[in-house]
Amino acid sequence: MLKKILTGAAIAALAVGLGACSSTRPAEGGGEAGGTGGECNVGIAMPTRSLERWINDGEQLQKKLTDAGCTVDLQYADNKTDQQISQIQNQISGGAKILVIAAIDGSTLGPVLQEAKAQNATVIAYDRLINGSENVDYYATFDNYKVGTLQGQYIEEQLGLKDGKGPFNLEPFAGSPDDNNAKFFFAGAWDVLQPYVEKGQLVVPSGKSPANDDAWASIGIQGWASDKAQAEMDNRLSSFYGDGKKVNVVLSPNDSLAIGIEASLKSAGYTPGADYPIITGQDADKANVKAILDGAQSMTVWKDTRALGDRVFTMVEEIKDGSEVEVNDTETYDNGKKVVPSYLLTPEVVVKDDVQSKLIDSGFLKASDVGL
Repeated sequence: MLKKILTGAAIAALAVGLGACSSTRPAEGGGEAGGTGGECNVGIAMPTRSLERWINDGEQLQKKLTDAGCTVDLQYADNKTDQQISQIQNQISGGAKILVIAAIDGSTLGPVLQEAKAQNATVIAYDRLINGSENVDYYATFDNYKVGTLQGQYIEEQLGLKDGKGPFNLEPFAGSPDDNNAKFFFAGAWDVLQPYVEKGQLVVPSGKSPANDDAWASIGIQGWASDKAQAEMDNRLSSFYGDGKKVNVVLSPNDSLAIGIEASLKSAGYTPGADYPIITGQDADKANVKAILDGAQSMTVWKDTRALGDRVFTMVEEIKDGSEVEVNDTETYDNGKKVVPSYLLTPEVVVKDDVQSKLIDSGFLKASDVGL
């Protein structure tokens, strides 16, 4: 269970929200890492342009920092680890004193972060924890265990599992095995759903039912690729769903996988309606919000990445000024070398009835983006 990933105390803290436990820490390196005399030279390393959210995250943070007078180098690495390492090296040699890194593979950046530390640069891990390095100064993300918990609880509620209803056919998916966040997403959901699998209320015809949280990577989809999720769902449907057997629910950890899963279901003859499977998601991507409005996806967990960008912008300002950096979690995220001081934001569920009030009215999406 998740206790193998997090401490029990950390779970309780996450479950009840983190806002009340905010604290501050002096900027690592006494403020010099952020530059002296108000210098603000920032390198932003994002993983890919293939997912809408990373484009938005990078460009929004770049604009905020540029508007504040910072020198900013924003790079995307096409989901290639070697390319990301090279980009970070170029940012360091270009004088970056603050690095904001959304890692492709959080276990491979130790040597380049050693180079960063040698140049007195401060490192902020953005949304994905960087593992195996003592040179990660801060971590900013959403409560990733809570993301999965919300998905699991949504399934639990919609199927009436607490009331003993079932059995229902479930197909679970997990995220990219090289993404540290993916284990938290899956653990949050599986800690809700696995007891119902054990009781027989949820049945996994494909057999792709991890024995515990630690086995999540066995059903992971590399690179969060929609086409790979579609191929995997195609295989499960053709191999395990003959003779009228139907899928009732699919645990999809994010929207890019959900799009592939939905394409597979459509090809297999599933159409939105009363008997259409429950499908979860995350990120509130435009195509998926439209799918929610069309009945082809049930929900998405919305992480307002503008709030994450705002928080990282504030961290950069605090580092640059040599002031204390606000964090609200100093227990949960152990990267194998240190517990990284973190700031966690709270995600929320969006269903069809929430699209206008939460996504459109807030300005996160335009009505025209989703056919409204």
